Amino acid sequence: MLKNVVGWLKNRSRKQKAVLVLLLSVVVWGGYKLATANKRSATQYVTEKIAKGTLITSISGSGSITSGNYNNVNTKASGIVERVYVTNGDTVKKGQKIADITLDDYAKERQTAARVTYLNATVGVKESLNNKATGDIDMWEARQAVLDAQEAVDDMEDNDTNPATHEVYTDGERAIIYKTLDQSRLAFSVAEAKYLNADANIANSRATVDAALRNYQESSASIIAPANGVISDLLLAPGLVLNADSTTSNTSGATIVSAQTIGKISNPEGQLMATTNMSEVDVINIKAGQKVTLTLDAYSDLTFTGKVLAVNTSGSISSGVTAYPVTIILDPVDVEVYPNMAVNVDIITSIKNDVLLVPTTAITITNGESTVLIKKDNKYNTVQVETGSANDSQTEIVSGLTEGDDVVTSVITAQTSSSNSTTSPFSGVGGGTTRSSGNSTRGTFIMQGGPGGF
Repeated sequence: MLKNVVGWLKNRSRKQKAVLVLLLSVVVWGGYKLATANKRSATQYVTEKIAKGTLITSISGSGSITSGNYNNVNTKASGIVERVYVTNGDTVKKGQKIADITLDDYAKERQTAARVTYLNATVGVKESLNNKATGDIDMWEARQAVLDAQEAVDDMEDNDTNPATHEVYTDGERAIIYKTLDQSRLAFSVAEAKYLNADANIANSRATVDAALRNYQESSASIIAPANGVISDLLLAPGLVLNADSTTSNTSGATIVSAQTIGKISNPEGQLMATTNMSEVDVINIKAGQKVTLTLDAYSDLTFTGKVLAVNTSGSISSGVTAYPVTIILDPVDVEVYPNMAVNVDIITSIKNDVLLVPTTAITITNGESTVLIKKDNKYNTVQVETGSANDSQTEIVSGLTEGDDVVTSVITAQTSSSNSTTSPFSGVGGGTTRSSGNSTRGTFIMQGGPGGF
């Protein structure tokens, strides 16, 4: 058939060919217009009945874990490991012996010096306790001195005769009595301050003992567990040689031995801390004690909880940007979390119960006024509303709406076609017909009989 069409075209004049092209163009254009002529725009309104609920607002941020839920096992000892009492995975108690070391001569000297420092520190605690008792007595004696001096002043002012000389008070005697009262009051204030400061001195002495004991234990031939938990990453074995990590102080010239970590003890009940930086806009809404939800990249399928421990309102400036660190303490977890792990936080700033809520997408703000579109009696009307708190998805409505109102949350505009059948204006050309199916109109033009159809 194609061969016949080609032969027919060859025998036509240029004018006939031009007419044929024109007819084909009209047919194609007519089909396109027929397919699109009946399309129209249909607008659909998606509504939702508003109801009361709980609105939770929060501030998001990112940061890192600053302390893990484990304790390092440290030692300053140097020598040869003689015996190891535990293995990785064992549960240990605080103070339990982990290993014994045969110290070298240098380590023995450090152990002896550390023990002397510890013993002297314990004496310091006893001296602080004694000083408090002495200060208590001194304060009471100073108080009595004030009362005696006040009595002497009262006697002098009530009676011109000095009971000691049985003569009239001289100007010098009067001055001495007044100044004695002033001096006794000053002495009492000093004694009182010493007594009140005694507890701080005792606490400082005990802290010194703790530091001295820790240094002694780390320098000792016996390595002790610093906490309860499960031991892991233990790097000790019998016969292993331990070397001390020492440096020389630039100021005193003394040799400083640093503790080396030879393991860790995980504590499932230990609390973790995280830090996140907030902007000056957000930090004013954050307070200690606010609840926090957290996610870690290492545990993407878990959500952790905690609370704000402290807000550093001093802040810091970097590259012209001010940041305020917020410290968060996590509730106990049952997984291992390490320092510097990335963390995402949501700090809950407010929780409002039984408030009227609408999707935030339903609200339109124009010239500072908030409006919503509602459906009532099959009609759509714009209503002005007063909004309250909001989060990413919901907004509180203070006034303007009532519970159960149908609020338009979104508007959908779609192109649809007429469902009526339409006859093509070119149906008489080449046997063209139009078929209608559903809401879609399709014009189908059929060439019948080859070239004879034109």
